[in-house]
Amino acid sequence: MAIVTFNHARFLISAAKLEQLPAEEGIEVAFAGRSNAGKSSGLNTITGIKGLARSSKTPGRTQLINLFSLDEQRRLVDLPGYGYAKVPEAIKQRWQQTLGQYLQERECLMGLMLFMDSRHPLKDLDIQMLEWAIFSQLKVHILLTKADKLSRGAGLAALKQVQNELQKYGDNVSVQLFSALKSQGVAEARDRLAQWLYPV
Repeated sequence: MAIVTFNHARFLISAAKLEQLPAEEGIEVAFAGRSNAGKSSGLNTITGIKGLARSSKTPGRTQLINLFSLDEQRRLVDLPGYGYAKVPEAIKQRWQQTLGQYLQERECLMGLMLFMDSRHPLKDLDIQMLEWAIFSQLKVHILLTKADKLSRGAGLAALKQVQNELQKYGDNVSVQLFSALKSQGVAEARDRLAQWLYPV
């Protein structure tokens, strides 16, 4: 596969509900994760654009569906973070409903990059998101983030544990270690993204 770069991504639109999204054309890949899993930092690192997705010390900042255009046919989609306790319950429920609808109804969506803290993977909402995606016949690639906070041995153990728990999903789900801070696993994540966005 030819080397694919993502550093030409540009902000396209923010949508509060699905009706505001662009027409169902081309290919989208979505980025999802708990509000403190490092999703925005990961998106910035993978694209190589420091300020593309807003990252914040306050989890839960991304409350809209933010779309970034690669070209006229390909988009990256930053979904609202989920699971942060300080967000009002009504907003949480609206986010969950919107996320579920997006995963199940968006026909141009090809895959989901799912961010989980490598120290606390597969929480209840992570599993719910994963199963929504599988039900919607989406491919899922899990990035176990903040891997720099674990020793090499602990990181590999966490990866093995998650791999074992994901076996029941078959080839639809893959997983890797990732660190935005240390740029660990960036090439692997980009390769997976390229497979979905630029299928042969």
